[in-house]
Amino acid sequence: MNHFIAEYLGNIIPVSFNLSQDGEIVKIGKDEPEFTVTLHKDLSKEELLTSTSLALGEAYMRGDIEVDHDLYEVLNKFMGQMDKFSSNKSVLKKLIFTSKSKKNQEKEVTSHYDIGNDFYSLWLDESMSYSCAYFKNESDSLYQAQVNKVEHTLEKLHLEEGMTLLDVGCGWGFLLKYAAKKYHIKGTGITLSKEQYKKFSEDIKAEGLDNVLDVKLMDYRDLPKSGLMFDRIVSIGMMEHVGRGNYELFLDCMKSVLKPKGLFLLHYISALQEFPGDAWIKRYIFPGGVIPSLREIINIMGDKHLYTLDVESLRRHYNRTLLCWRKNFLEHRDQIVQMEGEEFARMWEIYLSACAATFNNGIIDVHQILMSNGVNNDLPMTRIV
Repeated sequence: MNHFIAEYLGNIIPVSFNLSQDGEIVKIGKDEPEFTVTLHKDLSKEELLTSTSLALGEAYMRGDIEVDHDLYEVLNKFMGQMDKFSSNKSVLKKLIFTSKSKKNQEKEVTSHYDIGNDFYSLWLDESMSYSCAYFKNESDSLYQAQVNKVEHTLEKLHLEEGMTLLDVGCGWGFLLKYAAKKYHIKGTGITLSKEQYKKFSEDIKAEGLDNVLDVKLMDYRDLPKSGLMFDRIVSIGMMEHVGRGNYELFLDCMKSVLKPKGLFLLHYISALQEFPGDAWIKRYIFPGGVIPSLREIINIMGDKHLYTLDVESLRRHYNRTLLCWRKNFLEHRDQIVQMEGEEFARMWEIYLSACAATFNNGIIDVHQILMSNGVNNDLPMTRIV
């Protein structure tokens, strides 16, 4: 048994567990073991000290490490201890701090979202919504919760017939299609994903929305010179791709196309403090992704005369959303292995499980911030949602 690894894992896992290696089983902790970690291959001390998440994540992807209980339940026991994880930023500098150029960020975004519509359709719901759902009732299906999220979001924007709505990072277009049909608005979506653009464009034609909806392959930084102006803007799950250092630019671009008194709802994964990001997530899932803190976005808004109207946390809703996605993913796991291979399937399983655990442990949150471009005294004085 490698005593360094036993001590290292015992330091970051706050419950008792068994560690099994080469036929030898050692109990870590004083209480009854809650699960067993089996090492089929020794973990590298150097890799663990460089990045805990990379070392453990890659070992799981390769099948070098196994657990005998549900992966989410095991990760949920210790993801709250991520402040104890090793992360050598000098060694990981090129991975953690990537270029924020248009070309590089387009490459980073498309590497994730252009895996293929066939892949995402296997485990997302029929709305193809890849963001936090809103579970109003215990019995809500994932699809109903995604409809709830769209309704909850659009109600905050106080939409009126004929208004113009911009969706920045529009995904496969469910929100805009819903808004056009229910509120009779005119909408524009922008995305960097060619796969999302293709499907949304096809849906617009198929559903007879050509005269009210449009989707563009566009970087948000091109909005100021677009000549477009909007009554309302919404952005769901896109801010995480902007990158620290570009937040002021992002809000400047939104303000440049938002009419005076116009409303902007920003929905994004947030953090309590400003961290550069997790090395494993950046290497395998979201290259270049950075989670802004709530306070840094609120602070910038004040400088831009973007007035805060409402802030809401949906953290527990995202935990449940991810568990629904994971359930769907596991139900189609054999098909995904055929499409992408065993290592890819293990990578996505640990991604969905770990993200659900980090939301449950409060490591990350998700917030909706509603803001107005300048003072708006025309809105209802009471909160309606």
